[in-house]
Amino acid sequence: MRKLSIIFCLFIASATLFAREVKPVKNVIVMIPDGTSIGVYSAARWFKFYNGGGDGLHVDPYFTGTVTTFSSNAPIGDSAPTGSAYATGVLQQTGNVAVYPEVSPNDLFPVDASRTYQPAASILEAAKIEKGKAVGLVVTCEFPHATPAGFSAHYYKRSNYRAIAPQIAYQNLDVMFGGGNDILTDDIKNHFADNGTTLIRNDREALLNYSGNGKVWALFGDRALPYNIDRNPDQVPSLAEMTGKALQILSKSENGFFMMVEGSQVDWAAHANDATAMIDEFLAFDEAVGTVMAFAEEEGNTAVVILPDHGNSGFTIGSRHCPGYDKLSIEQLFEAVSKYKLSANGLEAILVNTKPDDMKAVFKQYTDIDITDKELETLLASKNYKEADYMKVGTSDNLARNIVNILNSKTCFGFTTGGHTGEEVLLAAYHPQGDALRGHVKNTDVNGYLQKVIGLETSLQELSDRIFAKHDRVFAGMNCSIDRKDPDFPVLRVKKGRNTLEVKAFSSVALLNGKPFDMGSVAVYIDKNDIFYLPVALAEKL
Repeated sequence: MRKLSIIFCLFIASATLFAREVKPVKNVIVMIPDGTSIGVYSAARWFKFYNGGGDGLHVDPYFTGTVTTFSSNAPIGDSAPTGSAYATGVLQQTGNVAVYPEVSPNDLFPVDASRTYQPAASILEAAKIEKGKAVGLVVTCEFPHATPAGFSAHYYKRSNYRAIAPQIAYQNLDVMFGGGNDILTDDIKNHFADNGTTLIRNDREALLNYSGNGKVWALFGDRALPYNIDRNPDQVPSLAEMTGKALQILSKSENGFFMMVEGSQVDWAAHANDATAMIDEFLAFDEAVGTVMAFAEEEGNTAVVILPDHGNSGFTIGSRHCPGYDKLSIEQLFEAVSKYKLSANGLEAILVNTKPDDMKAVFKQYTDIDITDKELETLLASKNYKEADYMKVGTSDNLARNIVNILNSKTCFGFTTGGHTGEEVLLAAYHPQGDALRGHVKNTDVNGYLQKVIGLETSLQELSDRIFAKHDRVFAGMNCSIDRKDPDFPVLRVKKGRNTLEVKAFSSVALLNGKPFDMGSVAVYIDKNDIFYLPVALAEKL
């Protein structure tokens, strides 16, 4: 009964919220500081003030409400389903990237079992297909990571980059800036050559000086970009620089554009309990907010929604090892962290190549901390030195974790976990006519607003049914077979009379009697039910 009452109240609140009209605009921008709890805003604001940067953030004038963000079966969400909920309006389970989830005994809201694994069309896909807009993604993680994938790919397992990366490439994005050079395949590079996409790799100047009119990808690093605090500004662009260039390119579109910008690694620093990197990552994101808002207010026909996908780490200003909380000066709270010159990961990269006898001096150089003999022993005893999984940096006995413990022992910051948290996140929004998203909303309500502000005349669910229909229904009565010679990229082969259609998994290019053509959207293959999901209109080709 209690659960039903909560659902009823949320339904009434959402119905009231979306009863009002929202005027569509030409351009829509979504900005996500991944894993940013409210304490991060506070710490970033005070850090900036203490270091002479002023007493406010670029995002401050635009706060309008809060968002409850969650998975289909859990109040605390993973980035893949929570970001995908913003993108698609469909609640999903941990690991899901823009697909309808399986039914779970813990579902918070009813789940349609008949749609399990069906790709859920995203607002990016709708902007491109339904409205003819240019589309772009700007991130600091590798390009197939959870949040960008939620807007541009579909799969039930976020870690399967072999299924996700080609989908993003075959979406024919106008802009993709981020990391992930090592993830590019020959097939992706060949597709870029075929469709005229300019590929820029590890060349900041080439990106910032790009003046072409075509599609462009710019990737930096083998996987993710470095933390902003560790970044070489002569070699790797800032998030604000990438965002500014993306705006310059996308705003050439006569039909407008949709863009998602993610400060991806606020979340990673929070997982690591690395306050220094977390504050700096958010401030780098906030600089990008400043770039976007200057564009939006001058352009006059752009709406912006800024919000995290979930909280992380239970970060606080104040902790149990700093008594007299209300007597602590700003120096006591922010002097130490202001002296840290690198993230724990950045310092780890130096210390792993440092002789034990030199470690104390190197640690002092980058942190202004004189470590004790016992702390040195802890660093030298760190398990395998490194932790490969960024989500476990804050919980396993690795070198970065032990560095963080030393750094945090000199501050008055607190952390409750190395994982995500379930509190509401802050919502900021801007609309040129004042029709901004306001109040307290659910993550799915955010998507409902995006559909309205971008001017969709058909729902995302209708679009899903049109471009992601089951192959056995699209080609009912025809001769269908699946070639699994390459298990990662099976090929659907459909024969009717003298015609043969071949559709490769995770591609938007099909072959009709051996001749390639663009299907208009990607084909998604789900091995769990052995189904290709693809456009209904393909049946007309045969």
